[in-house]
Amino acid sequence: MSWIQQIQSLYDIVRPVMDIAILAFLLYKAYELLLKTQALPMIKGAGFLALVYGIAVLLKLTTMVWILNVLAPGLLVTVAIVFQPELRKIILRLGQSELFRPNSKPNLGHLEAVITAAEILSQERRGVLVVFPRKINLKSIIDTGTRLNAEISSSLIVAIFQFDGPLHDGAMVIQNERIIAAGCFLPLSEQQDIKKSFGTRHRASLGMSEQSDAVVLVVSEETGAISVAFDGKLYYDLSSIEATRKLSNLLEHGRRSGELNTSINVAEITPFKK
Repeated sequence: MSWIQQIQSLYDIVRPVMDIAILAFLLYKAYELLLKTQALPMIKGAGFLALVYGIAVLLKLTTMVWILNVLAPGLLVTVAIVFQPELRKIILRLGQSELFRPNSKPNLGHLEAVITAAEILSQERRGVLVVFPRKINLKSIIDTGTRLNAEISSSLIVAIFQFDGPLHDGAMVIQNERIIAAGCFLPLSEQQDIKKSFGTRHRASLGMSEQSDAVVLVVSEETGAISVAFDGKLYYDLSSIEATRKLSNLLEHGRRSGELNTSINVAEITPFKK
């Protein structure tokens, strides 16, 4: 047997394993994407209808099969309309996601520097908005601001947000252990039931967390409350220790079972400290 035949024989053995491994990876990434876009209920509903249709065909329930066949086109159009925001998010994430790029994880010292600056600005009632990208590319957001590519330091963060300069109203983006840009514009949240007393910064932090997998630190200018937004949820009014733990968990290890669980319903809370 020649070496070419040996390689071919080895490939024939390995090929099924590669086939299954690649399919499993794609299915896992698809499931992960669905979780991040909160589209899982849509998939469950489609699966239930498919199950009902399969049972109807198996049991030869002709009337039920006929009704489902008639309703199928309308149901597809209805799903496309009702779940248009979720479908748009899935397409956006597919276009922006870099599957093989590791998370940009700032070290604990950098997180503490950011939290220290947030504490100082919180006491002075100065608004803060800091974005920590993860796997989804945020170049389009970064391009809306001013590129800095500066070292992370509390003094620089305070200087940017403390005074009414050209960058203090926008968001700062921290990636690859650097302050990449400041003065960036973020998309506002699409949630319809957000309390009106939440300001633009909270809406922007939620909007960024809805349209990407980024983690956003926000400090309220009105109350000084420090909050963290992720995956369309707002972890409101955290202490510096809680905020550090939350950021560390989300940026370093994703969602762990022991992480802080203080997310709120943004439609019910009045965002003012007692």
